Amino acid sequence: MNNQTYYELYRRSSIGTALTDALDDLISEGRIAPQLAMKILSNFDRGITEILADKVKANLTFKGHLDTYRFCDEVWTFLIKDVTFKFQGGQGPNSSVSADKVKIVSCNSKKPGEQ
Repeated sequence: MNNQTYYELYRRSSIGTALTDALDDLISEGRIAPQLAMKILSNFDRGITEILADKVKANLTFKGHLDTYRFCDEVWTFLIKDVTFKFQGGQGPNSSVSADKVKIVSCNSKKPGEQ
């Protein structure tokens, strides 16, 4: 059995938030134990990380103005303003999207201390 731990970043995505809300409801109704919810979230962290690494083949480039950056506990955080994202290589046609402000969180693929 693999005891590797995964980052919990994707729990704040829309699907991760929906899963967390559903698990909270089940716990409050007494239908599942909190330990089971933690196991489910751990499996979600592993599954989403592996699926994104294996299945996503599109490229994304972006351009904007760096407003703020920080590095703490092996995690980079960038706040970028007036951003344009360009998508290439996906299933549909190439496209672009603009945003006023974007926050990017970047972590090493291996946690500190892992080989």
